Amino acid sequence: MNPHNSTQLMPQSYFLADWTQAMLQIKRTKQPFFVPVSSRIEPLREQHQDETLAFLATRPEHTFVMTGWILDNGVVSDLNRGTFYGHRNGLGQLDGVALIGHVTLFETNNEVALAAFARLAQDCSSARVIMAGAEDLEGFLGHFKHGPEPRLRCREQLFQQRHEERLDQAVPELRLATPNNLELVVSVHAQMAFEESGINPLFEDPEGFYRRCARRIEQKRVWVLVENKQLIFKADIISDTPEVVYLEGVYVSPSKRGEGLGQRCVKQLTNELLKRTKSVCLLVNDENVAAQSCYRKAGYRLRDVYDTLYLNHNNKPTVQ
Repeated sequence: MNPHNSTQLMPQSYFLADWTQAMLQIKRTKQPFFVPVSSRIEPLREQHQDETLAFLATRPEHTFVMTGWILDNGVVSDLNRGTFYGHRNGLGQLDGVALIGHVTLFETNNEVALAAFARLAQDCSSARVIMAGAEDLEGFLGHFKHGPEPRLRCREQLFQQRHEERLDQAVPELRLATPNNLELVVSVHAQMAFEESGINPLFEDPEGFYRRCARRIEQKRVWVLVENKQLIFKADIISDTPEVVYLEGVYVSPSKRGEGLGQRCVKQLTNELLKRTKSVCLLVNDENVAAQSCYRKAGYRLRDVYDTLYLNHNNKPTVQ
């Protein structure tokens, strides 16, 4: 299946549900109309933005990354590092949205749409990561038959905070990063990515990685604590919406761990973010017990379990 085809039809046996829904609507409205032969999948364009955001808004605490990137970059942008696709049922209604690319994300409760997204992803040469709720990913992989072999699968816990917490001791030096902090941010963020995925972005795509880090700083999405020219704490805002702010790349210097500094920085930053959003979320590796404890002490609660799948491309060695 070619991921760049604008329209791809599925076997007719898949669309009984669409026809049933159409017949019920005709009966209810008593207004005949043309019923499409089948559902379809298509690349989304800028004119679909409002419709796409409305669809994603039905589950904002699961779709915050796609929503945030559309709000930041638009539906069609190289900055998304992939293509947004929509799946429409036989009535032409959007019943699935996916970003297929470097990071593949999807949202649907329609098995036909899920299968279509999986087939697009398995034929996408730029796909490197698939991220979804643990149960959703299992369903997705059931249709991901001929794609690149997974080289690493990480179980992650989604933590959420909805309320400001009392801060006993402020961290006055915690602030937004400036361009002068770029080298510190790039170095730490690259090391964190390597430890998580087994691939160093400074080797894989140094120019692109620097550019993305610099843009995030320019957008005022990186918070840091710097002491004596050393990065002590860092957190990146990956998605910023009125419903959810999603944090990633939370770092505490090894020399400061165990002192409660990370907890205070996370709590202070979260309180600040909750002034403009309804909740703050972050993912933490299932095996990182220390980080989980830090977030719980900062008032976060476990909301869901996610799996992140790293794909094996270009004969890269498998990471254990």
